[in-house]
Amino acid sequence: MSRQRLLYLDTDRLTAYCWQAGRLTEEAAFESSAQASPRFSAYLQTHRHSHFSLLANAGEEAYRLETIPFLRGANRQALISRKIAQHFHHSPLAASISLGFEKAQRKNEKLLLSALTQPEHLAPWLQCIKETGSALAGIYSVAQLAGTLLKKLHLPARRSLLLSVHGHSLRETYLVDGETRFSRMAPLLDISSAGIAGSIADEAARLQQYLVSQRLIERNEALPVYVLAPAMVTTAVREACRESNNLRFEILDSQRQAPLIGLKSLPGERGIDLLFLHLLRIAPPRQQLANEDHRHDYRLSQIRRGLLALGVIALLGSALFAARRSFETQQLREEHRSLIAREAETQQRYHELAATFPPVGIDSETLRRVTARHDELAAQQQQPDAAYRMVSKALEQSPAIQLESLNWQIAMPAPAAGRAASLINGGDQVISVHGSIDDTADAGARQVLSRLEQFAAHLRADRNNQVDIRQQPFDIEPGRALRGSDKDDDAGGSRQFTLQVSRRERP
Repeated sequence: MSRQRLLYLDTDRLTAYCWQAGRLTEEAAFESSAQASPRFSAYLQTHRHSHFSLLANAGEEAYRLETIPFLRGANRQALISRKIAQHFHHSPLAASISLGFEKAQRKNEKLLLSALTQPEHLAPWLQCIKETGSALAGIYSVAQLAGTLLKKLHLPARRSLLLSVHGHSLRETYLVDGETRFSRMAPLLDISSAGIAGSIADEAARLQQYLVSQRLIERNEALPVYVLAPAMVTTAVREACRESNNLRFEILDSQRQAPLIGLKSLPGERGIDLLFLHLLRIAPPRQQLANEDHRHDYRLSQIRRGLLALGVIALLGSALFAARRSFETQQLREEHRSLIAREAETQQRYHELAATFPPVGIDSETLRRVTARHDELAAQQQQPDAAYRMVSKALEQSPAIQLESLNWQIAMPAPAAGRAASLINGGDQVISVHGSIDDTADAGARQVLSRLEQFAAHLRADRNNQVDIRQQPFDIEPGRALRGSDKDDDAGGSRQFTLQVSRRERP
């Protein structure tokens, strides 16, 4: 995993710190000279897998307020880039912060543009970072962290000044609603307690007059002034900075304020620098000043880390999948062994029971085949149910037909073997139907025969049936005409007939 390292640049030197377990440890310091570049490059090579963030407290900073139309996406970014180029054409270290939208009909967006106006002071260090291919996460200024500091210290104010002592310089920052609107750095020619206190008092009054002249504040407005100074000079500062109608001072001891932002102590004379570095690490500003050329290697590092993370996730997913499959396989093996044990137990019980059976004349295998054959024959044996239902349906459609007897049998073309074959292969069923036709309504012979033919036609409706009339209701002699009024002298009101239906059940 890449380690986080912070670089702090002021007017005299660049100091490198390592962030580990919530603590900042100074690793190296490089004076602002030509001889420092090789040493700094060597340091970067030693820690080429780290991510660097640079906090600058050198030179002047410029701020501009702009209003742009309501835009989104690439059009908005192109317009912001053009505005930055118009105001800060000489500096590539610039950023924009959205201040919200105007409550007008056009809904214009308010922007705060900021830039470091002395990029040449950072150029040698940035060149070393680029040549060594180090991952630069961003460039920030101390003024960008002023609002974050006041928020952490619970010092809200709509308009305020923050004066912080940094070695031989004094950082002056004007804030509105927690956003920096103006910042400059003033040198401290006298670094004694009295000299620092006097410089703070003078600079506060001078800065208040400048803000009034720029119409950034009202002439009689009471402006809170927060002074962040080392513990050894706070007494002198408190005596020198007297409150007035326009300025209301509040002295902040850096040692006492450090625990409020998560620092236990601020060692050494550069404690306030560490305080801002700690803020940069735990709550970096929304925007940073480096362009994409400066952050090229950092983007590549992010892509590498993303691919590595995806690889780790895929590996963990594969491991979990393999573990699940292994667990399921183990379960199946346990179940298999359990089934084998149960089968062995069942076989043992079967043999124990079989030993108690009386002896038979055939072996177990032959008995099993005979039993299976018997079950097969029983399943294929035909029943008269379908034939009876067929005859019953035909009788319902022929009310003049009276059933006297019904005989069902399986055709036996051969002796016993043939009958078995017929039972197995689905042989013909023969149904003999004996009945009579009601003739009490003075119906003629032709009407009686017609009723019989209709009954036979109902039986032939099933394509599996073959119907033969074995006995007609009249004795029909060859050559004798059948008239509609012909009747037998001994007619007793009904005529007997016999039908034979040959039926084959098709699968």
